[in-house]
Amino acid sequence: MTISPAELAHRALDAAPDAMLLVDDSGVIRFANRQVVALFGYLPEGVIGKSMGQLVPQCCRGGSNAHGEKGVDERGVWPIRAEGNLIGRREDGTEFPLEMTFSPIGDADGTHVAVIRNVTERTRVEIAIVAAREDADRANLGKSRFLATASHDLRQPVQTLALLNGILRRTVVEPGATDALDQQEQAIGAMSRLLNALLDISKLESGVIKPEQTDFAVAVVFNELRREFASLAESKGLTLHAEECVDFVHSDPSLVEQILRNLVANAIKYTRQGCIRLRCLHEQALVRIEVLDTGVGIPADQLRYIFDEFYQVGVATNASRDGFGLGLSIVQRLVRLLNLRLEVRSEVGKGSAFSLELPSGVPQAASPCVDVQRRAAPEPRTDRPRVLLVEDDSAVREATRMLLNVEGYRVSAVCSLEEALQHARQKGGVDLLVTDYHLSEGEKGTQVIAALRERLGASLKAVLITGDTSCAIKELPRDPHLRVTSKPVKAEELLALLRELLAA
Repeated sequence: MTISPAELAHRALDAAPDAMLLVDDSGVIRFANRQVVALFGYLPEGVIGKSMGQLVPQCCRGGSNAHGEKGVDERGVWPIRAEGNLIGRREDGTEFPLEMTFSPIGDADGTHVAVIRNVTERTRVEIAIVAAREDADRANLGKSRFLATASHDLRQPVQTLALLNGILRRTVVEPGATDALDQQEQAIGAMSRLLNALLDISKLESGVIKPEQTDFAVAVVFNELRREFASLAESKGLTLHAEECVDFVHSDPSLVEQILRNLVANAIKYTRQGCIRLRCLHEQALVRIEVLDTGVGIPADQLRYIFDEFYQVGVATNASRDGFGLGLSIVQRLVRLLNLRLEVRSEVGKGSAFSLELPSGVPQAASPCVDVQRRAAPEPRTDRPRVLLVEDDSAVREATRMLLNVEGYRVSAVCSLEEALQHARQKGGVDLLVTDYHLSEGEKGTQVIAALRERLGASLKAVLITGDTSCAIKELPRDPHLRVTSKPVKAEELLALLRELLAA
């Protein structure tokens, strides 16, 4: 049996998976396939000769199509441009979202094929995605607010404990009590390290930390790491050696320093004898910074796990720990954030090598540098230097005041910028200012320093204590009369900063 071309075309349209219509240039439906029944609830013959507006209200006279144009123009010609996401109306009056496209049929007197798809499910998914994105944005905003508060407030009680421990060390002499203070100091230090690590991981997960890329000298980072870890390495009978490096790299200097700081701390922890070495290798457009140690090494089958949270090589889950297994997890997250490459080589009993690859940077003109290395602490001054302390947390303020009093300073303690200025007006001279960075009512310690220097002189020496790791802190200009330290600061560290500034 021979099928005519017209019948073949009719059968093909009926077999199509989508609802299909033939519409003339006046918007009148001339043909509807079987899928129209499933989609709109009409029999095919029930829509023949009807206007498209019966199925798609936006296409009716007086309405507008998807482009805002009227359904039929002044010539009675329907503009076949109503494409995209529209609303369909079923025979029972219910509506649903649809997607409609038109294709002209050659020279068939303005006749078009309209292909219609029900996009109810897709629309539902899109709405769900938008809602999920909004929920995620709200959650991230909540995390940001929490971390901004936690960086300051969670460190405050630890700061108080550290200062009170320093006070007791200066007033208690009984051997049993000093042993207890040693244990207490270790516990405070462990709590502080865990808090800092957890906050770092939370900040990385929430996207709060944003890299600030720039060109910087590797030697500056090496010098800071040498200053920070030399005494710790020496206390374990180890040698820390940082090779001379003249290379510049391009990345975020603070985050790169944090990566290397965690790697050096990890190397010291797992090295019983020998040395830890920092070296710098130049490879075409890359600079490779290596942290090498002569430590216990890592078995090959455990290398894949060393970046997992709370994982420590050779330490059982319920065993006593030296650290928390978070340092290398933070390293991995920072490496990913900065889009860098980190390689690990290790041999059991001989040591490990962590190699960080960074893009080469452009050498910068030499600029005056402040020597931030800790010099041998001079003897305290006998004329009792005058210290103005600005701290809004009453517990931290009192603990700091007590510590400085015990050490022989004359301390005036206030809690705001206004009170600090009032003290300067009424009592005048201040030898040294100690201020928290985050104060109440949105005030900043940097504002306190600027205001008091304007009144007392630009050379006023100051210590800024902060739990903030934001760009605002990283971008503070170099200042020979300013020292910045992070909470929780130990009593000995704070006192050393004061003596250093007063002796400068």
